[in-house]
Amino acid sequence: MIAEPVAAAIAPFELTGNEVAFYEREGYLMLPGLLSEETAREVVGEVRAIMDVIGLGQSKLRQTTEYLPGSRLDSLVNDPTLRALAGQLMGGPATLYMPFTAVKSGNGGGTFHYHQDNQYTEFDGPGINFWFALGPMTPENGCLQVAPRSHRHGTLPVLPSGDGDQHRRAEWDPADFLPLRMRPGDCVAFSRLTVHGSGPNVTPQPRVAYAVQFHRDDVNARWAGGDWVRLKGHPRWPTAPVHAITPPQHASLDGH
Repeated sequence: MIAEPVAAAIAPFELTGNEVAFYEREGYLMLPGLLSEETAREVVGEVRAIMDVIGLGQSKLRQTTEYLPGSRLDSLVNDPTLRALAGQLMGGPATLYMPFTAVKSGNGGGTFHYHQDNQYTEFDGPGINFWFALGPMTPENGCLQVAPRSHRHGTLPVLPSGDGDQHRRAEWDPADFLPLRMRPGDCVAFSRLTVHGSGPNVTPQPRVAYAVQFHRDDVNARWAGGDWVRLKGHPRWPTAPVHAITPPQHASLDGH
């Protein structure tokens, strides 16, 4: 049985020219209250249910691209306003690249080293990450941290995280970074080249967030030493809803 479609997650609107200019200059843009409190509560409930299936454990980031059809996550991931905002900030039509859970466990979910999303799958053009806070974000629970204007340096050299996992870190560690304190429903949009990371979660509760990434339609990409391909015709990650949540097959996805 096919689930009935749900209401759009985001009310239609357009960014101002000053907002677009800020994003281009700084590499990120805060979008407070992009989700209503009610929608944020519905989405966080679905993300917690996904964690119940795949297991959270002790992790600095628990990721899966899977979400169910007709769910609130479905309405968020495929929201036409979100896609239009991506296109406005990237300067051209946008295509969904990858949605994923971004959950850091409580009681010591670890530091996520500073990195760029482009150090995983490399784009030759614009990519953007819309990162949604589904609960309060503070330095104590490992809120997202960004290095403003770091996107101007291009794709930086990359090193292993050093934590015994497949995550990565930028060779350059920023001296100046901005911890993003956020409320449920707030969103930050940042460039694929913006250096970002997060500290440990020293609170008892998981830090729950969700990310939706896009690429501009003319972007080529390469990964794992392969050739450049036009990403719109050769997607790397599944983006459609699934009929059952299963444990993720990939130890590390592209964004954090």
